[in-house]
Amino acid sequence: MDYASSILGFLPGGRRSTGISQLLDKLEAYLPPAQVERVREAYEFGAERHQGQKRISGEPYITHPVAVADILADLRLDSDTLVAAILHDVIEDTPTAKAEIATIFGQVVAELVDGVSKLDQIQFKNRQEAQAESFRKMLLAMVRDIRVIMVKLADRMHNMRTLGAMPPIKRRRIARETLDIYAPIAERLGLYTVKLELEDLGFRALHPYRHKVLERALKRARGNQKEFIGKISTAFKNTLQNTNIHGEVEGREKHLYSIYKKMQSKHISLTEMVDVYGFRIVVENSDTCYRSLGLVHSLYKPMPGRFKDYIAIPRANGYQSLHTTLFGPNGVPVEVQIRSEAMHRVAESGIAAHWKYKSGGDVYGGIEHDRAREWLASLVQIQESGNSEEFLESVKVDLFPDKVYVFTPKGKILRLPTGATTVDFAYAIHTGIGDRCVAAKVDRRLVPLRTELRNGQTVEIITAKGATPNPSWSSFLVTAKARAAIRQYLKNLKRSEAIELGKGLLRQALDEFSVNLKKIPSANIDAVVKKLNLQNADDLYEKIALGERVAPLVARHFLPTRETSNSTSGQETELSGDPLSSKPLMIAGTEGMLVTYGRCCYPIPNDPIMAYLSAGRGVMIHRQNCGNLAEYRKQPDKWIAVAWEALHNRMFSSEIQLEISNRVGVLAAVASVVAATETNIDHLSLEEQDVDTSSLKFQMQVRDRKHLAKVIKAIRLMPEVRKVYRTLA
Repeated sequence: MDYASSILGFLPGGRRSTGISQLLDKLEAYLPPAQVERVREAYEFGAERHQGQKRISGEPYITHPVAVADILADLRLDSDTLVAAILHDVIEDTPTAKAEIATIFGQVVAELVDGVSKLDQIQFKNRQEAQAESFRKMLLAMVRDIRVIMVKLADRMHNMRTLGAMPPIKRRRIARETLDIYAPIAERLGLYTVKLELEDLGFRALHPYRHKVLERALKRARGNQKEFIGKISTAFKNTLQNTNIHGEVEGREKHLYSIYKKMQSKHISLTEMVDVYGFRIVVENSDTCYRSLGLVHSLYKPMPGRFKDYIAIPRANGYQSLHTTLFGPNGVPVEVQIRSEAMHRVAESGIAAHWKYKSGGDVYGGIEHDRAREWLASLVQIQESGNSEEFLESVKVDLFPDKVYVFTPKGKILRLPTGATTVDFAYAIHTGIGDRCVAAKVDRRLVPLRTELRNGQTVEIITAKGATPNPSWSSFLVTAKARAAIRQYLKNLKRSEAIELGKGLLRQALDEFSVNLKKIPSANIDAVVKKLNLQNADDLYEKIALGERVAPLVARHFLPTRETSNSTSGQETELSGDPLSSKPLMIAGTEGMLVTYGRCCYPIPNDPIMAYLSAGRGVMIHRQNCGNLAEYRKQPDKWIAVAWEALHNRMFSSEIQLEISNRVGVLAAVASVVAATETNIDHLSLEEQDVDTSSLKFQMQVRDRKHLAKVIKAIRLMPEVRKVYRTLA
């Protein structure tokens, strides 16, 4: 007898053991014999590969993948998914290769197993990065085949059911991850039965004491719950029958975790909960849903403001129902959901319905499938703009269901998270629309781009050719897609600016040797790029701008052999002489993100300045008398000669400090004098020194030293001002 048969497949006497027996019995009810046999073969293969491995509880490891497949069998999924479920850990936990699985069970199964597998073979900086990267891989595999996440959700569900064997710290970490990520994904895909169980198990493991207290309180509060639910259910059934509507009525108590979350978010006690009891009415079609709604409203008075029509405007995952809250017997609030039979199937199993076995084969399609595909496709764009941890945080934003529903001018409905702005709306339509948007109209009226949208509004986006995203948008964007697009734009912008700055720095360094960068043959540049182990010339310029390569040292590689005879092959040596003696790099204030101005000394045009090349940040500009330069002066090879270009009406930040007398209205008077010099104030801070005196700091926008001198002169003439001077570190 083989290993699979001995440990789990069969008991003495030829009887199959409970785990595999239960699974195969379920499959025989809806799969043809050939596919059931395929699942059995996968089990024997998996049992043999996991031979000798045990779970923390002491059970043979194969019991876990069989239990995962059993959960998926309850959803009546296809044989490929079930085979993948049984094999989902063999790549990760055994020497089995993906190619071997593909050869034996097919490429589809191999891709599903690979999508679920973690990235344990790769070394990461920390656990958070490893988890985030595994999550990214899993979600991107979902884009190709959503069954990946269904296997993963079933895997997580069984792990949660058996979490008691884990140490307390690990239990809480896994429970938190389940509540933060996996339960919301299940809801996003319409897998409500999975979502409810994950939430209940996660709540119990993360907050065992709160769970116990709330469960005990609910038991005490129930009293005659069965009688109460039975009375209302009977009233609903009789009302439907009297009008010849055929429907099923189910009464239930609300889910424990949803009660806890509502108590937590609204800061209310259990006695203040308005919808602890819920009823579901399932009828034939959507028309009957609305008729049934009128009947229940005639039976019990509806609670104002508590009606939601998810049939006309479905949730993002395709969920449809009518929701209403009624004043039941003795004024007890009850929540009622009314849906058709087709809506109920979607509500119970969501996207899983489209892989249920039918006689004609696997079924794909439907509105829920389309909505899930739309969301998953957006993940590809989001993941391109950041690292794994940023991706995980971005996706979390889209997992939580609080939505606003707004319309395009043509009447199309868009679902956005609560707090979404007109720019989020623009990116939801298309990335190109978001990138070029310059204005927005809400209900035909112009509004600021940061305007938050409300339900039912019609939004029109105005675009302009050549317009680009504004980096300041990131401060108010809500959707993951919009934030990812801004990050990607800034990343590209930073690279293009770095390339231009790097060229300028290299050009400046070569000028010292009377070499013109434009006249250097491209073959010579390519040779230096290769010598420095870089991909292309743009990479070289970018690294120079970011301070990862020093321009004067790179310049030596372009000189004739006689100039570089003092250098050993492939090595960079320092130049003699003063690095600041070369032709200066001209600064105009338009260089972008790779040239920054010290917030310690606020350099402005006509100030004597020095520049320091900071690794990863580009060029930092300081005033020559800045106190923070003492440490930097120890690294003369990092300094760059800089000078101001002739500038016209470009504004720079500067800061002044005042000592003023504490009198009523003095702050307004100083601000008025500053404004009279055509100067914008960015920020001010006030600190009381003693009873009579306060210190006041102004950050303002000025053109140059002459403009700043004008501001200081005007302030000095004020009798309330005792001292005014420019700040310096």
